[in-house]
Amino acid sequence: MVSSTEPRAEGTPGGGAPRQVIRPQWWKRGVVRMAASRVALNALALTLGVVFGMPFYWLVTSALKTSQQIFAMPPVWWPNPIVWDNFPRVFTTAPFGLYTWNTIQIAVPHTIGIVFSCTMAAYGFARIQWPGREILYGITLATLMIPGVVLMVPMFIIFRQLGWYGTYKPLIVPAFFGSAYYIFMLRQFFRTIPPELSEAARIDGASELGIFARIILPLAKPALAVVALFTLIGQWGDFMGPLIYINKMEQYTIVLGLFRFMGDRAHETDWGIIMAASTLMLLPVIAIFFFAQRTFIEGIHMTGLKG
Repeated sequence: MVSSTEPRAEGTPGGGAPRQVIRPQWWKRGVVRMAASRVALNALALTLGVVFGMPFYWLVTSALKTSQQIFAMPPVWWPNPIVWDNFPRVFTTAPFGLYTWNTIQIAVPHTIGIVFSCTMAAYGFARIQWPGREILYGITLATLMIPGVVLMVPMFIIFRQLGWYGTYKPLIVPAFFGSAYYIFMLRQFFRTIPPELSEAARIDGASELGIFARIILPLAKPALAVVALFTLIGQWGDFMGPLIYINKMEQYTIVLGLFRFMGDRAHETDWGIIMAASTLMLLPVIAIFFFAQRTFIEGIHMTGLKG
């Protein structure tokens, strides 16, 4: 076998001359191969980061351009001059603050409803034995195969007959009846918690509700954070729901409010203001994800375990 001599030396116990360490040739090849694979993975991650970050970069830079610069050919990659006035004009062109408050009134209660209902249902499916549990759980999962557009008209008729059309109730109340996807995800997480913890609490006299509140919920914080973050992001950018059930301009959410920045004709639209409003709309979501990313990543990892 072909071997190579490395320049590294080690001293002998008697203090004599250092001896040379002999490494086989395959060891060098393995180190080089490992370094090359690491460089390739880092290059791939950097490339994907640039590709996925390019739309956001274009959005932010377009918020600092005029409409002529946005549609210029060849593309203007950096605004010159920088139009800072687009951001203040967002609040003078339309009641952007009101749209933000309306969105919060929908997104926060909806998120609370999803987290509360899905947590309770998932705990019942995962930790409590009762007749028909698996059958009902299968029916719950089967609802995931029903397209949302199929239920759109029947749900609109029901909510209109209830007198909820033109209010936020159709966008909030259904959240307190659970979501099959989040029930499935939380159930998978609850099944990873050792049942011995619940049994020990029952021996100590704890009720099922006490076990749920004092043992399960503290351990489920990462999973609950994932559900809350996904729900909040989905409701923050929801377009179809408010478009169907809201009929007054003063009730518009941020997404619907972006139409207020559109002119009567396409050539009158100030796209710089629209890009600025879209950038402001994304800032809360980015901030929430930035501060909760550790919990979010931990929750994604833990809910992905087998149940």
